[in-house]
Amino acid sequence: MNRICNILVIVDPTAKEHPAVAKGALLAESFNARLELFACETKASREARLTAHARKHPNEPFAVDLKGMLEVLAAPLRQRGVDVATETDSADPLDVALLDRVKRTSAELVVKDTHHHTLAHRTFLTNTDWELIRGCPVPLLLVKPGSWASSPRVVAAIDPGHANDKPAMLDHCILEHAAAFARKLHGELHALHAYIPAAILAAAASMPPMGMAVSAEELAREEESKRRVIAALVSDYNVRIQNIHMSTGGTAEVLPREAEAIKADIMVLGAISRSGLKRAFIGSTAEDVLEKLPCDALVIKTPNFAELLPF
Repeated sequence: MNRICNILVIVDPTAKEHPAVAKGALLAESFNARLELFACETKASREARLTAHARKHPNEPFAVDLKGMLEVLAAPLRQRGVDVATETDSADPLDVALLDRVKRTSAELVVKDTHHHTLAHRTFLTNTDWELIRGCPVPLLLVKPGSWASSPRVVAAIDPGHANDKPAMLDHCILEHAAAFARKLHGELHALHAYIPAAILAAAASMPPMGMAVSAEELAREEESKRRVIAALVSDYNVRIQNIHMSTGGTAEVLPREAEAIKADIMVLGAISRSGLKRAFIGSTAEDVLEKLPCDALVIKTPNFAELLPF
């Protein structure tokens, strides 16, 4: 992976808390990177800010410019020695403005808040989030409220065998970024693979379905074969044997469940783009999981992702 020298943090002007700023600053310190706090005002966000201001401070003037808010967030970070710049814009739609900002900066990492639904204990991703996931050409870290552990657990969600025509290099990109984050944050690196045994898929596809015809020996042989493949894949990334996790089931079921069991702080997921289409599509490993994931998510693309994006 390229060294992270510049981090772009997208700040929600309507939010009361900014976990992306806190975690972006921690990463800037860990990677010795420059931090940019960027806020984009839309018609909807300005109306929301105006309504909240009128309710709480009816007799005080409303601050139209977001620069002051960003400077307040930046001040304590600068006191810690972080190199922080602040930038604002006003545009609609928001996702187009944010992607344009990403492309015009030299950021190697983008950090953005997501919103947590307290009743369902699930993440609520907006349409803007999904557009960023699909179109952001550099790694995108989607963060939730709450702090990382002092020794964060970083989990690389890998898929040896490259299901769904996933590029072979993507697993290495995922592992490289996961290893770098674990190393810089003085954390633990884990690798996780979710799979449905081929013998079960074959049995289910037969006519009539074979049901319980799959033997325990067949399943054990396939598990051992996959374990050898994974061990070889992660051998260059210093993953401890006890930190290699395999679980049977679909990714949407397994990854959130295992993230909870591992007590993951960050899960690193892969996304792909498809040439010739009007938009980039994220791989099922990410899109099916993000709403349920109990930790932060770092979405990684292959190095040629930007070249495959439509103009």
